[in-house]
Amino acid sequence: MATSIEDALELIYKHTKPKSLKIVPLEKSLGYVLAEEIKAIHNLPPFDNSAMDGYAIKAEDANKILKVKHTIFAGDDSDEELESGFAIKIMTGAKIPHGCDSVVPIELVKNIDETITIMDRVKKGSNIRLCAEDIKSGTTLLYAGTKLYAHHITLLASQGISHIKVYKKPRVAIFASGNELKMHFESVDAHQLYNTNSPTFFARAKELGCDVDFIGTAKDSLENIYEHIQSALDSDLIITSGGVSVGDADFTKEAFGAFGYEIYFEKVDIKPGKPTAFGKVKDTLVLNLPGNPLAAALNFELFAQSIILALSGDMEKYIAPIETTIADDYAIKSGKRALIPGHFDGSKFKPYGKFSPGMITPLALSNAFIIIDNKCEILKKDSSVKIISTRFSFNSKEQKELSNSCGV
Repeated sequence: MATSIEDALELIYKHTKPKSLKIVPLEKSLGYVLAEEIKAIHNLPPFDNSAMDGYAIKAEDANKILKVKHTIFAGDDSDEELESGFAIKIMTGAKIPHGCDSVVPIELVKNIDETITIMDRVKKGSNIRLCAEDIKSGTTLLYAGTKLYAHHITLLASQGISHIKVYKKPRVAIFASGNELKMHFESVDAHQLYNTNSPTFFARAKELGCDVDFIGTAKDSLENIYEHIQSALDSDLIITSGGVSVGDADFTKEAFGAFGYEIYFEKVDIKPGKPTAFGKVKDTLVLNLPGNPLAAALNFELFAQSIILALSGDMEKYIAPIETTIADDYAIKSGKRALIPGHFDGSKFKPYGKFSPGMITPLALSNAFIIIDNKCEILKKDSSVKIISTRFSFNSKEQKELSNSCGV
């Protein structure tokens, strides 16, 4: 009996645990997932400072002619006291002198000789960035399970943090099987095809932050597939394509069985891509995807991505759909839950016109897909749909409903 999409994902989350830990320098931490909570060590700003180039004054002196003493630059360490009747020229980022409660921008000041006159009213506290108004020492900056992007590194650098504890990146091994397959660097005969699945999986796993090994293309024989499995067992996840259906030359699951393959599910109630299996050989997870390129790629987005996110320790491991509306009426052959590729333009989703499991053009021209319930026969124009992106990360801390009903 085929497993539902929801049950298949639940089995993936149940049996996939984060990798072990390591320490990395900050400048090499991009894309890793934090394995520790990070607390602020320093206030930011560390002292009251000027938000712009201007004059440090007392607000009560705004209607007076003020004598300008000198200039304070960013980085100057001054402990002087500002006296009433005086102003100090100050540059952006410079430490506010004692006794100053406002900074007046240069363009609002009339400067004559060594005196200034304020040409507008002054609000007390204006143009001063207060100590710790951004970050207060002791507060939590980042939580364990946070995938590090460039602006997270901004936070860490602001605290002088040089090394952090992270989860190791998942190591993924990839191979396909099929006598008809050749790699893109080989020549093909009229009865052969190029292997598009392995380069696709390799690139997508790289995009998701994995260390990836390409093991090769196996022939449709138990012995040859066995050799490829043996070469891949030092990885965290093996992803295969082809050889998982019920044909006379489909040996993949049988070959894995020789290694003690524990299967958690072996068919998914989905179109295309029903012959999708997930399990484990000792400590290595295994995902067997179908050989048809469109079916394999879309099932990769659902199942391989979920495994990789869970392996990486990412607390946002659940796929989060984007809610939008459909561009035009779209008729569907009911009976099975279907994956429909298409393009999301930021406003509406337009399903791809004609496609089949063996096509590759719809993959290149689509940036998202939808899951349709088995009873749905038509999606009406402007009806609500949940799309799953294939081009950028859009995940959630909470598991979301991914499928769409045929509602308006």
